[in-house]
Amino acid sequence: MDADFRKRAAEIYAAYAAQWKRRFKWLRPRLFVPQLAADLREDIKALLKVLRLSGEWDASKDAKLAALVKLLTEKHAQDKVLIFTQFADTVDYLEKELRNRGIARVAGVTGESENPTALAWRFSPVSNEKRSEVTPDQELRVLIATDVLSEGQNLQDSSVVVNFDLPWAIIRLIQRAGRVDRIGQRAENILCHSFLPAEGVERIIRLRSRVRQRLTENAEVLGTDEAFFEGDASNRILDLFHEKAGILDGEAETEVDLASYAYQIWKNAITADPSLQKTIPELPPVVFATKAHQTTDKEPAGVLVYLRTAEGHDALAWIDKKGSSVTESQFAILKAAECALNTPALPRQEDHHALVEKAVQLIVTEEKTVGGQLGRPSGARFRTYERLKRYAEQVKGTLFESQELLRAIDDVYRYPLRPTAIDTLNRQLRSGISDEDLAALVIALRDEDRLCIIHEEEQTHEPRIICSLGLSSSSGGK
Repeated sequence: MDADFRKRAAEIYAAYAAQWKRRFKWLRPRLFVPQLAADLREDIKALLKVLRLSGEWDASKDAKLAALVKLLTEKHAQDKVLIFTQFADTVDYLEKELRNRGIARVAGVTGESENPTALAWRFSPVSNEKRSEVTPDQELRVLIATDVLSEGQNLQDSSVVVNFDLPWAIIRLIQRAGRVDRIGQRAENILCHSFLPAEGVERIIRLRSRVRQRLTENAEVLGTDEAFFEGDASNRILDLFHEKAGILDGEAETEVDLASYAYQIWKNAITADPSLQKTIPELPPVVFATKAHQTTDKEPAGVLVYLRTAEGHDALAWIDKKGSSVTESQFAILKAAECALNTPALPRQEDHHALVEKAVQLIVTEEKTVGGQLGRPSGARFRTYERLKRYAEQVKGTLFESQELLRAIDDVYRYPLRPTAIDTLNRQLRSGISDEDLAALVIALRDEDRLCIIHEEEQTHEPRIICSLGLSSSSGGK
């Protein structure tokens, strides 16, 4: 038996050292002192003893599996269910055993799956706009996945998430729920079922209490209406979690997820008027308009500008009639631009173009003097780079020093982030992610080629005005 394990261990190590090398943090050889080798041998002996005492695995006696089957066949017999687990082996095991127990339309997805996105589409064709491509006999009811699907996928055709095991990092719990708790979700409530360790194991490792404590600490900072454990009632503020208008004004560090917000505006508009889907993309650059605006001291008349900088960053600015910036909150600027379809267009203000020029100068100057090629200080790229650069200095010379991290930091500095990476990083930065977890997230995104757009693009070296909107006093002044 020992010889078989030695052989298998050698095969696994060979695979890890070759094609999976970039997935691990490798320790320096000088750390492997004789005492460490002796301790590892003792651990191996203890583990082998556990295996001998346990005997062959019998799935028919697996109480945890039985509870999952009951959940899928009774409580959620007609629902789509998304199951998360830490380990690829568990995914394979559950997929096989659920099928053996007669549960149809089930599939598993891991990092080794040929096309995880294709399986996500089969599970959630509506939210991925693949309804015409996925036939009823191809559609999945149960999808079992590692955290390879915990980011960057639309799975909101389902409203039921099962954590078959609890991750140590609480950010994973939030990410998992976030796959279904997204724009387009039609269910009023998202149900999260979490499997807990056996009572004796829980007393030893205190997993539930430790995860609960970290979730509570996170809620105190962020605010949430989620309850991951039965009996957990949250009285936290909900405004920040729901990205309520105005709650983040002036808080550059916690700007709302503009990509999701803007996308929802677009979806609502083309649903109400499908012709816009053809009209809007055909509008020329530098298009402008003017609308009536109810002015206040904090929201004066002026002009709103949407600009794409020479470095390819998108930016919004609000300039008052004196040529001064009103707010740096991108969300507040979007809200100021909001208007109904029947809103009448007003004549252009005499100083419209002069104010647009002021806005362009403001954005370009801020980018050059503060953000440089990293964009505005409130952006995900700038904040991620600054935090990882500081973290890399802190761990230099320790076990946590990582060449993969340094390469990821270099990529963030040199290349623009992918839109999905911006979305992911903004959410995690708002949730209070630790420097260590942020580093792991960025490295994982880079390994999966989901971090930066790394190719030479034609650069105009000039900012480009996409559009502008004049805000004229509703009393009729220009």
